[in-house]
Amino acid sequence: MSEHVERSEPEAAAPAVSAAVTPADAADAARLVAFGLQPKLQPARDQEYAELLRRYREDPPFARLADAVAAGLGLVVLEVSPRAGMAVTAAEDSVFAVRMGDYARRTAADSGDRFLHGLAHLAVAAMAFPRPEDLADDGYIGRVTVNGVDAFVRQACRRLEERADEQGMNTDPATDAPGLEAAWRIWVRRSATGATKDARRLAGSTTGIVGKAAAFLTDSGFLQRTGDDNGGTYRTTARYQLQVRDMAGSAAMAELLELGVVPVTDGTATLMPAEDTEDLELVADAGLPFHS
Repeated sequence: MSEHVERSEPEAAAPAVSAAVTPADAADAARLVAFGLQPKLQPARDQEYAELLRRYREDPPFARLADAVAAGLGLVVLEVSPRAGMAVTAAEDSVFAVRMGDYARRTAADSGDRFLHGLAHLAVAAMAFPRPEDLADDGYIGRVTVNGVDAFVRQACRRLEERADEQGMNTDPATDAPGLEAAWRIWVRRSATGATKDARRLAGSTTGIVGKAAAFLTDSGFLQRTGDDNGGTYRTTARYQLQVRDMAGSAAMAELLELGVVPVTDGTATLMPAEDTEDLELVADAGLPFHS
């Protein structure tokens, strides 16, 4: 008599195991991140870069590997696309992070200039994308000039001064005062140009500070210089748009938004009131970028 053998239901097939990551895959992922750290490099001009971008978009395991490499380096991937390449930004604890304090110290000895350099970068972002829809539109290209940014900041400073007068607080700010409240007092006291005998603008002048910010953004692949008018003219890149989107919720940007100062889209110096203008009129409820 044969022994009855109990047959169980066939086991469900084990999920397919993804192919093991090879050293070549890891090298390609790291190579893609390395391309992303060269912000001036355009995928359309580098065949290997373009191919790795295509692989990222079409091969999910490879995309996850590249994201992991970036995360391990303290980088945040903002976008991976033909228009922006592999656009990354450094997290606060990343070795690639640029500290505003370090940036300011490289440009001037005055500790107060740290506020001014931060305000200059904030103003460039605000004028580059003057409306929320501009920031949201992938095809939008912002344009700014050095003189236009300086004029914009001076108008914002005037608005801050008016607000301080209204609140009876027009005295030297306390040490814990908001950044903009402290910065405007320094900015308005500083010469706009301070040109030297050979007509070069001083690095410590306000247009010199804006020019330094624009040059840094150009070197970082965020702006492209297009001319010399108005102290220097620039256009934005896709990477800069992504970067500004990422900083849209910053406290400093929110503080600037509350002023209701209206930027112009072409970056010219029309924000500066004429010498014979008694009062500066602001458009009610007008917003700067990132205003919801």
